[in-house]
Parts: sequence; C-alpha cells; structure tokens
Amino acid sequence: MTGNAIEIEGLRKTYAGERGEAPKEALKGIDLTIPQGSIFGLLGPNGAGKSTLINILAGLVLKTSGKVKIWGFDQDVNPRQSRASIGVMPQELNMDPFFTPRAALEVQAGLYGVPKGQRTTDEVLRMIGLEDKAGAYARSLSGGMRRRLLLGKALVHNPHVLVLDEPTAGVDIELRQMLWQNVRRLNRERGMTIILTTHYLQEAEEMCDEIAIINHGEVVVRDETRNLLSRLDRKTLVIQPEGPAPETLPLPAGVELDRRAGGALAFAYSPSATAPGEILEAVREAGIRIRDVGTEEPHLEEVFLDLTRSRPAA
Repeated sequence: MTGNAIEIEGLRKTYAGERGEAPKEALKGIDLTIPQGSIFGLLGPNGAGKSTLINILAGLVLKTSGKVKIWGFDQDVNPRQSRASIGVMPQELNMDPFFTPRAALEVQAGLYGVPKGQRTTDEVLRMIGLEDKAGAYARSLSGGMRRRLLLGKALVHNPHVLVLDEPTAGVDIELRQMLWQNVRRLNRERGMTIILTTHYLQEAEEMCDEIAIINHGEVVVRDETRNLLSRLDRKTLVIQPEGPAPETLPLPAGVELDRRAGGALAFAYSPSATAPGEILEAVREAGIRIRDVGTEEPHLEEVFLDLTRSRPAA
C-alpha cells in the first residue's frame, strides 16, 4: 500500500450522444488521491461529474480511460478485490420492499462472498439502530429507517472505504446526528476511509479533513478544509456599539458596512488590503463607543461558489 485509499489517474468518461446529439464528456482526465483513514469531501454542483465518479469507483459504470486503484487494487487487474474494498451508500432508496432488514443484510453479505460464520448482521443492525426492526418488511420502514438500512448494506463486508452519496438529503436532525456519530466511530475505531458527497456545505466543513471540488468534469481544487477556507481574502469585523450609530460613517477604501438587526455593524474587508485597526480607528473617529467586537471567518459555501462560478463549461 502507498498510504492512499484511492488513486485515480487520467480518469475519463464519455457518454454517447442520443438522437444525433454530440457525445458528452462527463469526466475530463481526473487525477485524484484520497489518503487512508481520512474523511474526504467530494463536492460540486449538479451535473459536475460526482455521481459518475462514484459509480465508476463502485464498479457500476465503466470508465472510458484512465486508472483507478482502490486500496491498492487496480480495477482492471483485480476487479473483485477492488470492488470488495469499497462500500457505497447510494442516494436513492433502492431496496426490495419484501425483504426484512436482517434478510437484506444477509443477502448483501452473500453477494460479497462473506461466509456465514464471518457475518456481522446483528452488529450492523445495532449500529444503524434497526435491531428492533430486524424482522419487519422493508416496505413498512420509514424513509429514515430505509436510509439507515442502506448504510448497513454498505457495511456488511467491512470495506476499507465507505462512500456516502448525499446521505442526509431530506432526513431529520436525529437521523443526521446518528449517521455522523457512526461515521466518526468507523473512521476513529476501524480507520475506515470515508468519502462524502453532500450539498450541505456546513456538513463538509465540520466533517471533512480534505475536500476536492469538481466542476464540469474536472477537479478545480483539492486541499485541506482549513486551507480552502483561508483562500478567501475576506473577513468580517462585527462591532456592537453602545448606542445608535450615525447614518454616515467614513470608512477605509474597500470596506463594506452592513447594518444588522439589534444595531450591530458588520464591516466586510480584505485582510491583505486593510488592517482591522484601521476600521476600529474610523469607528472611534465617528464618535461611536464600542460595547463588543468580534470577527467572522469565511465559510466553505463562499469558497465553493467562488470556485465554481469562475470556471465556465468548456
């Protein structure tokens, strides 16, 4: 092993055009490595190529060209070992309505060739909170319970890599918290590598060690989460004055003022161009007495929008 759970080199996928349309290149030569034991975010707008990439990793879609290694196994050379090294929790709730959770997990384990004596069905049921529903038909389960079952099916063969495709889309807060507790435990106790796709950028910001952003079939950026957040040369200084602030307030060039509810003054500025002391000095010169002061850092959503808006389709 090289220390990477996933190694992708020059990955391309082209779909044939329909009814005379030109072929569509969904992935345009992606190079990406994902370290072992990391929680890795894979983000991008709709149609960026995330689902195609995940389906190729899962063995559900054939790549056009390029190399993919999962846990050191080349998909072309060792397809069975490569497939056995990864578990995927899909976004779609696809399952047999007449299977019980226990039966669904047993069948899934059988498909992966897990011997009966080595199956951990009861342990998985406890982990996903469906132990008391083990004998109920899947059609009787709530949407949240079905999503838990999808997680269980992805874990029955104890994979080295777990892919979560929009796992909390449309779920309640309780299920979301349960899911993230399990993910953190799998990562901490088993060293499982987690790959997460989500539209909830706050989740990615809180959960992921590193993030890659895909747009128009290309990786536009890949970095540690904290480094991505530091890329935006923008901060906000929030001041709570003792009383009402004057209508006009002379400020250094490039500083923008937002008057918030409760009388707070939020000054957006570029740290490379303006020092926060300059803003505080301007506030004092305007005769404003400061009761409290704080700063706000940029969020991942701003980085995401900045990067995806700046890369038009080829």
